[in-house]
Formats: sequence, structure tokens, C-alpha cells
Amino acid sequence: MSIRPDSTMLAALYGELVPHPWRDPLVASSDAYSLFVARSSAMGWLTEAEENASGGLWGMNDAGQDPVSGSRPARVAWFQVSLTTPVPQGRPLPVQGFLSCAGDVVARIGTARLRAVRVLLPVQDLGAPQGASSRVSAVMTLLQDAGWFADGDPGLRARARVTLDGGQDPSIRSAAPEMLRWMRQFDQDVFSCESVSVTDDGDDDGVVLEPAVVDEVWLGPARHRATFHGVLVEWSLDALGWLAAFLAEAGFRHGVGTPLMLTARRSEGPESRAG
Repeated sequence: MSIRPDSTMLAALYGELVPHPWRDPLVASSDAYSLFVARSSAMGWLTEAEENASGGLWGMNDAGQDPVSGSRPARVAWFQVSLTTPVPQGRPLPVQGFLSCAGDVVARIGTARLRAVRVLLPVQDLGAPQGASSRVSAVMTLLQDAGWFADGDPGLRARARVTLDGGQDPSIRSAAPEMLRWMRQFDQDVFSCESVSVTDDGDDDGVVLEPAVVDEVWLGPARHRATFHGVLVEWSLDALGWLAAFLAEAGFRHGVGTPLMLTARRSEGPESRAG
């Protein structure tokens, strides 16, 4: 298995988790790490940790449930993998599968109420000799995949605030307005983006997501960011995974070639409800 040093994909889930009453964590035979390995292997997404292994999308790095003092909301679980092959030109970053697998693991452990998600997106892995124009088929794939959310319950729609942080690379700030214009040209209902801001607007509502992702796996610490405001078809890891991949494509197309830290959380508003 060939793991490249800059291909880390990480997800941290925040909220509340009520363990299943039949599952005693002190005697359970599985944990977040082993469950994620088993689930991603069953789905054909795991590259086995052996020399010259082939197949799969990622190699397992680490996972855990260790609580973090000071994080508001609490960190429920976290997962870290490394992409094992360059992302094919016709495919988006496999974020939807990654978050779906993470959600399946958490559901095995307990009942979760998701408040926020943080995902490290290795946007640079979308690079190709032909440049951004070679990603057209990947975007078409995402639009086709958006059909999964068709005919959903309108009552599940939720306002969301999605921040992309480039760390020490400022390119996301200049790219964001063009990203918004580019996204609006597509007929998709997964995320209706209303506006983007490249300034700190102070609307954090006391949210503190800890710990910070180590600088070594991206161009951290956090510094340059853009925040997209809009309505998500549903507040779920499935929809957030699709949106993360869509935003990665938008960023790459408009000059972002370094990792982006995505942070998504629900916003208060007429389209948002508890759940």
C-alpha cells in the first residue's frame, strides 16, 4: 500500500452520543477503530495494510472516541485515513463514503445527535496534468449522485454554515466568490448556497471544536477561511459528505491546491429544526 504524506482525510463528529444500553464499552469486543476497519472493508473501500496491496480507496490510520475537555459541543468520535491512490479524474474525493462509514460506526456504538462536523479535505489530490478542466466528469458524477436526495422530506431541510479554512494558504479567500458563482450554475438541491463571507463574522454561538487538527497534516494552524451560508437538503453525514466533495471540486477549479479544513454546523433559522 502506498500512502502519500499529504493525502490525509480526517473527520471529527461533534454532538451528543447515548451508548446503546446493551453495549458496555469496558467489555465490548470492538471500538471505533476496529468497527471502521470492518465496515470500510465490507464496502470495498479499505486498502489492506500490506505491501503492494491494491484496491480500495484509503488505508486506515487511526480512530477513537476519547472525550475532549473544553470542546463545545463534545467530540463524539474521530476517524483518520490516507488516500492510497490519486483520485481518478472521473471521481470526486470519496468524502461521502468516508462520512457514511463513520456514521455507521457511531450508530453501532450508540444513538447520536450531530451538532457539527469537521473534515480535512486533501484538495491537492484532485490535481491532474490537464488541470481543473479534467475534473468535469467528476462534477457530473456528483450531480448524478445528488439524485439520491431527490423526493426527500421537506421538513428535514436545515440551514447550515460551512467554513473552508486553508490554514496558512490564503487562496480560499480569493477563490470563494467565484466558487459561489460556479456552484449556482448547477441544478442541484442538496445545498442551496445563499451567500459567502471571507471575513470573520463572529457568529460562533459559543462553538468551540477541540482539539485542533495537527499542523503536520495540512497547512495549519487555521487562519484564512471562507464561510458559505445556505440550506442543506437534510442535516446528515450523507448530505454533508456530498457537499464536502462538491466544495472540494469548486475550490480546486478556482485555484485552491492545498488541503482545506471544512467545518459544518447547523444555523438557526426557519429551515432548521432539532434533530
